[in-house]
Amino acid sequence: MNMPDLDSFGHDPWWLMLVKCLAIFAFLMLTVLVAILAERKILGRMQMRFGPNRVGPFGLLQSLADGVKLALKEGLIPAGVDKPIYLMAPVIAVVPAIMAFAVIPMGGLVSVFGYTTALQLTDLPVAVLYVLAVTSVGVYGIVLAGWASGSTYPLLGGLRSSAQVVSYEIAMALSFVAVFLYAGTMSTSGIVAAQNGTWFVFLLLPSFLVYVTSMVGETNRAPFDLPEAEGELVGGFHTEYSSLKFAMFMLAEYINMTTVSALATTMFLGGWQAPFPFNMIDGANSGWWPLLWFVGKVWAFLFLFIWLRATLPRLRYDQFMALGWKLLIPVSLGWIVIVAITQTLRGQGSPTWVAVVISIGAVITVALILMIRLSLRRKAIPEFSLPMDPGAVSVYPIPPIPSPPRVSREHSDV
Repeated sequence: MNMPDLDSFGHDPWWLMLVKCLAIFAFLMLTVLVAILAERKILGRMQMRFGPNRVGPFGLLQSLADGVKLALKEGLIPAGVDKPIYLMAPVIAVVPAIMAFAVIPMGGLVSVFGYTTALQLTDLPVAVLYVLAVTSVGVYGIVLAGWASGSTYPLLGGLRSSAQVVSYEIAMALSFVAVFLYAGTMSTSGIVAAQNGTWFVFLLLPSFLVYVTSMVGETNRAPFDLPEAEGELVGGFHTEYSSLKFAMFMLAEYINMTTVSALATTMFLGGWQAPFPFNMIDGANSGWWPLLWFVGKVWAFLFLFIWLRATLPRLRYDQFMALGWKLLIPVSLGWIVIVAITQTLRGQGSPTWVAVVISIGAVITVALILMIRLSLRRKAIPEFSLPMDPGAVSVYPIPPIPSPPRVSREHSDV
């Protein structure tokens, strides 16, 4: 098995770097087209109906037809918009989503036209921080789209999205700290190599659960799609957009889904390494086979996105923000302390079972505290009941009902 490291990058000729860039771009575009079609078909099956089945054989050309339809629509620009920022916002949303994929390892070392290269565009000593920095820039496209439209509802959607993405990016970044402590590096190829024996999803399960929750919230997907809640926000930050500009926002959303899924695969599921029992086959982690395992793991997370959309209802905004600030961030901070303690004990020569016992005991303690807190909170919530006496004081204040206007006796017969 050929594991690339930081020394494996920076030696490719310019044309091979260009081929890698084009291959990553084509992979993302193809994944978006397939994901849109798969989402509509899977949602249809889960809701006891057929998905798209008219355009092309078995409806396979539906995504392509939707893209052509959006391209042929008239691009309208409302009169009151800030035109430069209005046109720039979709580009700002899409470009960072594509750039984040530059440091995602999709395979080991392979031979391409006589050159030994890694199935990865490049790598950095702080590659994961690069991904977090680049993806955080994408929220500016959403905020600027809502602000530049000159309308109330897009502005409200943009503000909601900015608060949502910032809140859940904090929890997402904290979930990576435990991975850094175990792997000893922030390089994506180094993190994949550190999972050669055991995947981090088994060693760092709380971090994995926090990340999975955060990645759904960070990408504005159901049940956390508050910036696009149709009931109160019309269409969210992209209400005033049409044609290709609207399509670019949808493209950014699905590319972000692919990026966070690939990052989850890299950080917790062993990256491009073969899962059990395929890892017992000689050559399963060499050549081009790792690309197959990587794509399969990414699509497992994409299926999770679709499954959540078909299953869970949309949360209230206060519930959503409370989940991020009051649960995910404190749990991540406590788990980082536990991982740091166990890593210190292992470094001092303590047996492995001591660290395992401490981790399990801490997780059980936190779970019990959360269960007790939720039970006490439910008991503290008063039951809703309307007062029978109009003069009685209710737990829930009821505004006074204005009395009907009096009709004078002179106009009573009119």
